[in-house]
Amino acid sequence: MSGSIKDKVAVVGVGACKFGENWTSSREDMIVDAAYEAYADAGLENPQEQIEAVFCGAVYPREGSAEIAEALKIFGKPISIVSDYCQTGTDAFRFGALAVASGMYDTVLVVGFDKPKDRGVSGPSVNFDRVRGLPATPAGWFSLCAARYFETYGAGREDLARIAVKNHHNGTLAPKSMLKREITVDDVLKARLISWPFGLYDCAAQSDGAAACILSRADLARNYRDDPVLVKAVTIAVSEHPQRDPNFDFLGWKPTQYAAQDAYRQAGIADPFKEIDVIQLHDCFTLTELLTYEDLGLIEKGSAKEHIASGTFELDGELPINTDGGLKTFGHPTGATGVRMIYENTLQLQGRAEGRQVKNASIALSHNIGGPPTTCGIAILGMP
Repeated sequence: MSGSIKDKVAVVGVGACKFGENWTSSREDMIVDAAYEAYADAGLENPQEQIEAVFCGAVYPREGSAEIAEALKIFGKPISIVSDYCQTGTDAFRFGALAVASGMYDTVLVVGFDKPKDRGVSGPSVNFDRVRGLPATPAGWFSLCAARYFETYGAGREDLARIAVKNHHNGTLAPKSMLKREITVDDVLKARLISWPFGLYDCAAQSDGAAACILSRADLARNYRDDPVLVKAVTIAVSEHPQRDPNFDFLGWKPTQYAAQDAYRQAGIADPFKEIDVIQLHDCFTLTELLTYEDLGLIEKGSAKEHIASGTFELDGELPINTDGGLKTFGHPTGATGVRMIYENTLQLQGRAEGRQVKNASIALSHNIGGPPTTCGIAILGMP
């Protein structure tokens, strides 16, 4: 059986730039903003010397590791870049955590970043049309699952709309989110359609952004701060391509199910709904958030609409989800998203999330799903 890095690695500092259409900021500017906030958070006085290696996540890197080295003035140190769909940031975090857990390094920097607004495209360049006749955009593909779920479990557009309303509200409380606008269910239902049943407010925006965290050996963590956050689990899972999987039922994502099983095993979690206090999950579309409630094993299959109606996943609910507004209000600079979730969960666990703070949070999960989807990354953090 595979092992675990539970409690061997700590997050001792986090940072993020403001997410949005950052026309006046370069990629290097965003990386520096995020990294130097993380340095300050960890109390690093000489980061160029104290950081032993850098692990980056970027789906649209321009000059490879050189642009990171130049931006941060870190030379003569190992710098690696991960690029693998939407779970890129979580994978960069995973590599950093494994490097520290192995004993190779004492302190590393993890940075996730992307600046798609400068690329002249309206969405991610992902090929979804390898099987003739199926949708060639993420919205088109995910909407097929919505139609099947509606038919099977009796959910509807109103249920998805409540997810968008929740996340927009939470985003107004997050200083670095892109969108800060309260919306209503009626706003969601009347918005222009993108791919039925998804309207404009069911879809995450594209944005520019960067987020960073400092990882240390757990036994050295208190040299940096008094309230380090421990890594309980981190994993990546890959599944069959759903368009070529004869057993795919359009009602759930196998990558999330596989990754959740491994993450819970590593962290020693038997009942995720009761044992996890706060979650940041991949809401590229409102339907993706709904399916993930069930794929993570938080609730029974088909029961999401009842939990949505009762407020289970709202800030004051039993299990708050996407406390900072998620992809819906931060947008999705692909490589940055997973690390942005680590940033939010760390603040939550340390009691620093201000108006969106979850009371007595001690275990937090973050989740990214990527591709058609075929990949998923999950990280679980906790207080000592």
